[in-house]
Amino acid sequence: MTERHRAFWALIACVLFWGLSFISIKVTIPVFPPMTLGLFRFILALAFLFFIKLKFAPGERLRLRDIPLLCGAGITGVTLYFFCENNGVALVTASEASIITGAIPVLTMTAEWAGGRISRRRPVRANPAALPPERLGCRRWLGAFISMAGVWMVAGAAFALSGSLLGYAYMGGAALSWVAYCFLTRPLFAQCSRIYIVFWQSLFGAAGFLPFAIAEYPQWNQPDIPVLLHIVFLGICCSALGYWLYAHSLEVLGVSVSSVFINFIPMITVIAGFFILGERLTILQWAGAVLVVSGVYLAMGKTKIREHSGSSPA
Repeated sequence: MTERHRAFWALIACVLFWGLSFISIKVTIPVFPPMTLGLFRFILALAFLFFIKLKFAPGERLRLRDIPLLCGAGITGVTLYFFCENNGVALVTASEASIITGAIPVLTMTAEWAGGRISRRRPVRANPAALPPERLGCRRWLGAFISMAGVWMVAGAAFALSGSLLGYAYMGGAALSWVAYCFLTRPLFAQCSRIYIVFWQSLFGAAGFLPFAIAEYPQWNQPDIPVLLHIVFLGICCSALGYWLYAHSLEVLGVSVSSVFINFIPMITVIAGFFILGERLTILQWAGAVLVVSGVYLAMGKTKIREHSGSSPA
C-alpha cells in the first residue's frame, strides 16, 4: 500500500469517527455542557496521545519557535471551532448548520488560491523545507462545489433563513476556524512529527476549554456508564485518533483534498441515524450522498504525496 493510499484510508477512518460523534454528543450533552464535554474529551485524548508520543517520538521536546503555530492551531481548530459549532447548532437547525459546514472545502480552496496569488506577487525568501501552496485545477473546484451541493441535499432541507443571524455567524466562525487550523498546521510538517503536532495542539486546545468549563460547572450532572463510554469514544477515537489521522492526510494529501472529505461527515451522520436510530432517509438524501462521493472523487484528482523533512512519520 502506498503512502497516498494509507492517507486516504486514514482520512476515511477520521471522517467515520467524526460522523458518528454526533450520536455520542446527543447522548452526553444533557449530562455535561458543550465546553465541559470538550475539555473532558481532550483530556482523555491527551492521555492517549502521551503514550503514543512516548513510543514514536520520545525525544521530541516542545520548541519555542513552534509555540505560536501550535497554540494558534490548537485554539482555532479545537477551542474556537467547538465553541462556535456548539453555540451555532443551538441557534439554527441541524440542516442549516450542515450546509454552512459544507462550505469549508470552498473556503479552504479560496484561501489557498489567495495565498498563492499573494506569494507570487510578493516573493520572499522561503524556507526550503516548507510545503508550497497547492495547485488548484478546475476539477478540484468543481468537485468541491458538487460535494457542497450533496451536503445540501443530505441535510434534507432547502436553505432558508429561519434561525438566528447570530447562529449563522457562529457556524461561519466554525468553518473559518477550521480553515485557519489547517493552514496553521501545514507549516509544522516541515520540521515536526505528526504526533508532536497533534499532542501539543490538543494541549493548547484543552487549555482553552478550561475557563468555559469552570463557568459551566453548575450545569454538570452525574454521568452513568453509557455516558462515560460515549465520552471515552469521543476522547480516544474522535479527538485523539481523529486529529492524528487528519494530520496524516494534511501532510500527505494537502489542505484542499483533506478539507473536501469533511463533507462526508453529515452524510455519515445521517446514514448512521438510519441504521442505528431507525431514522428514515428520503430519495433526496440518498441522491445527496451520491453527489458528496462524486464531488470528493473529482476533487481528489491526481493528488501527489506532500514531501517534507520531518523527523518522524508518526
